[in-house]
Amino acid sequence: MGWSRNSKDGSAPSCGKGWPACSVTTSRANTTPLEPTPPSSTSSMCTASNLKGTPSRHRAHKEAKPSLPFTIAGRGGRYLCRHMEKAFILYDLEATCWRTSRPKRVEIIEVGAVKVNENLEIVSEFCAFVRPMMHPIISKFCTSLTSIRQSDVDHAPQFDEVMEDYEDWMGVGSHEVIPMSWGEFDKRQLNTDAQLHDIRLDWLDAHVCFQKHFGKWKESKNQIGLKNALETESISWSGTEHRAIDDARNMAELFCKVARHIPSLNLG
Repeated sequence: MGWSRNSKDGSAPSCGKGWPACSVTTSRANTTPLEPTPPSSTSSMCTASNLKGTPSRHRAHKEAKPSLPFTIAGRGGRYLCRHMEKAFILYDLEATCWRTSRPKRVEIIEVGAVKVNENLEIVSEFCAFVRPMMHPIISKFCTSLTSIRQSDVDHAPQFDEVMEDYEDWMGVGSHEVIPMSWGEFDKRQLNTDAQLHDIRLDWLDAHVCFQKHFGKWKESKNQIGLKNALETESISWSGTEHRAIDDARNMAELFCKVARHIPSLNLG
């Protein structure tokens, strides 16, 4: 299971600097907010899960009927609509990589995400290492690029287990989950790993490419990198580059600042 961070007093923190250290949960990532631990020297430390017992199959394989976004009441079976609050999930991934002789298949080794509510307030964070299955050895190049070590993934759960915790944290079924990433790589890689582990990620159908909407708003003919996008909005990069949780944090800060000004996002 991954870790999640909520604000110390239970309220949503602002989108400014000074991220507190993240607390390690002992159960699901959407549990009661925990007190933050003292800051550490590493700004983007994920906690690898070590799930005991036989891993449960992902919910996509369960035959239980999905929950409906409404209830049926009265003799005539009238439909009473239930509003589902939006949860914007700003997420990023890190994957296995090599300097040369790259294999055909890469796998996710870190998932980092920040949840933002309808008021554009940061609610909580999620981060988890993932143990790769096809190529379990992390290359020296990958470690130098991402700072992710072999020991970080050796005892981490595999992709399907991480996705189960991730879905619980996002609020799939209880919220209108809107996953957002900077570029299309993350969505493609999630689908690739889902196929490898024979699971479905239906919530990914609502994926939004934040980079595309930002570029359209800026009337840019070229793709804009996340770091450059931050600079255009006078936001300084915070944390370690090429770490999923830090990329997600920076993306969330940008989203909170500009989302209502981007017409194509329909949040105004």
